[in-house]
Amino acid sequence: MKLILGSASPRRRELLDQLGLVPDAVRAPDIDETPRKNERPRDYVARMAREKAMALDLAADEVILCADTTVTCGRRILGKPEDAAEAAEFLFMLSGRRHHVLTAVAVRGAFGIRERLVDTVVKFRPLSNEDVNAYLASGEWQGKAGGYAIQGLGGAFIPWIQGSYTGVVGLPLAETAILLTSAGVTAKEAV
Repeated sequence: MKLILGSASPRRRELLDQLGLVPDAVRAPDIDETPRKNERPRDYVARMAREKAMALDLAADEVILCADTTVTCGRRILGKPEDAAEAAEFLFMLSGRRHHVLTAVAVRGAFGIRERLVDTVVKFRPLSNEDVNAYLASGEWQGKAGGYAIQGLGGAFIPWIQGSYTGVVGLPLAETAILLTSAGVTAKEAV
């Protein structure tokens, strides 16, 4: 089976590499990622992964892997901040608190679609104005759900997590490996 990564995220490609998998192609779906009115975060992230997988064309010998990650604080969905002001709002909201990072994975092939949702609890230490301003100046917050990257400078804000570290990065490897194996996708032999 050919593996198609339905994401332009370099982080997801790096994570797949940890499984010994190199996508045969990358196709980023173009869908509306706006949450629906009163949509719960778990429902939202699962819908996004599913809609991404369904939006891509699929050949008979292909398996498509799509994922979506969102940060939630209470029932509020903290997506990718539009600007530094919104990123600062997110960081101060998360400061000194626990929050959830939800990553949904969808694998689609001739067999249909298989899905998993991974919920990781993340604890932020209290952040000072200096912490937030330095982080904003780094630019790392751009394009990151919740306005931070655990695998980068944002990791210094996090004293502990409960759950999947790779899920917070953007692709929970244990669950993804199980889904892909059940779909007939395995690591290619080294040449």
